[in-house]
Amino acid sequence: MKIKEWAEEDRPREKMLLKGIASLSDAELLAILIGSGNSQETAVQLSQRILGSVNNNLNALGKLSVKELMSKFKGIGKVKAIIINAALELGKRRGNSTPVQRPAIHASKDAYQLFHPLLCDLPHEELWIALMNRSLQVIEKVKISQGGISETSADLCLILKAAINALATGIVVCHNHPSGNTRPSRQDDQLTQRLRDAARLVEINLLDHIVLADGSYYSYSDEGKL
Repeated sequence: MKIKEWAEEDRPREKMLLKGIASLSDAELLAILIGSGNSQETAVQLSQRILGSVNNNLNALGKLSVKELMSKFKGIGKVKAIIINAALELGKRRGNSTPVQRPAIHASKDAYQLFHPLLCDLPHEELWIALMNRSLQVIEKVKISQGGISETSADLCLILKAAINALATGIVVCHNHPSGNTRPSRQDDQLTQRLRDAARLVEINLLDHIVLADGSYYSYSDEGKL
């Protein structure tokens, strides 16, 4: 039976999308790389045989050359052998790479320093958010809107959608005042309250709202307004 005739949840690619990449076996991951098997074997069966030849040891598989893969396994041509070698080399290089250190926001000053380079020199207002994980690390920075000299708008749905898609548990909002006056407006207060209440409904915390100017800032959290 060909892989395309299997139940959808059992096909390697579909299984990865449905259950996550960690649910796949080494053979299924290898099958995704090679794409197809041969006249007697599916891609998964061929992958199982390739792995079996090296006692299911990925390190040993990485030592097989393109010529060895081509000569030992029917259905593995030059292109597939190169793909296998390249994937294993990438895995090896990843193991030698330094993990990316995400910035963290533990205080209003951290938020100010994160957004200052983006907003300090702008002649117009922009509103950005930092999406946070439970360790208060920044998952992503997202620009929500751009306005005029004196104000910008904010769509709560866009903010919450971005946070939910990123699996964030916290949000820090920041917008700039080109005038240099960091005192929040009545509209800023209303936005903060509405976003705080809406975020709570989906179990996301609004951690702070920073009003930024070049050299100074206002923090709703520091002022006890959150």
